[in-house]
Amino acid sequence: MVQKAQKGDEEAFLQLFQKYETDIYRMSYVYVKNQHDALDVVQETAYRSFKKIHTLQKPEYVKTWLIKIAMSCAVDLLRKEKKVIHMFPDYMDAIPSEDLDLPLSMSLQDLLESINEEEKAIIIWRFYHGYTLKEISEIDGSPLGTVKSLLYRALGKLRKKARRADLYE
Repeated sequence: MVQKAQKGDEEAFLQLFQKYETDIYRMSYVYVKNQHDALDVVQETAYRSFKKIHTLQKPEYVKTWLIKIAMSCAVDLLRKEKKVIHMFPDYMDAIPSEDLDLPLSMSLQDLLESINEEEKAIIIWRFYHGYTLKEISEIDGSPLGTVKSLLYRALGKLRKKARRADLYE
């Protein structure tokens, strides 16, 4: 199917894209944190990937290639709009403070927002998608040592940030 899409078969590309559309949406949502923007990212990913499908060198990595494009689109959107995203917009006053026990996933999301995009991408590839460091290195086109350094530096930052958060509780 990838080869057909690379030869200009629009129907093959559409089938291929639809196969991974849910994963692309989830990844987009992790970055932009709202449905409307995540759908915009999916649409932009479809457009960019359709225009660049001929550049895909390893068809077995089509999913990771699409996800990487989605991550790039999401980062571009966030930079363009320079959004500040609040956890509970308009509802914070309605929640009694003694009941405010944020789920762990929300706390982790806050922590992820504190690291740079390159580090966040490695964390997401490793822990959200389950890729090995070697696979991330191949996908990203970076040396394995660089990927390891970025991962460990990001994890160190996250640990330090989590410890500081614990001190204030």
